[in-house]
Amino acid sequence: QVQLVESGGGLVQPGGSLRLSCTATGEAFHNFFMRWYRQAPGKEREQVANIGTIIKDYSDSVRGRFTISRDNAKNTVYLQMDSLKPEDTAVYYCNTDVSGISYWGQGTQVTVSS
Repeated sequence: QVQLVESGGGLVQPGGSLRLSCTATGEAFHNFFMRWYRQAPGKEREQVANIGTIIKDYSDSVRGRFTISRDNAKNTVYLQMDSLKPEDTAVYYCNTDVSGISYWGQGTQVTVSS
């Protein structure tokens, strides 16, 4: 059983920054392949970033603005979001698959508005 808890969302002006955190239970966190997704109202859920033990990848919509990182000592993955745009407004979720089971956090709301 893995539990994921996101935090760090909020209201920010365009051009601003936020850092999201996702803390996981589980003894083998360092082996977890972690993903960040987002879902805007009326849109499908979109993967925006992922991180393995070394490799990171980003969607075209956030590459160059968002940075994913992890701290295995804290069982936490982060999403640093810079140069935020109104179109980044969404609920952000972290996700991992362990032993064939997909785990999701409860989500954290990010709103980019002036």
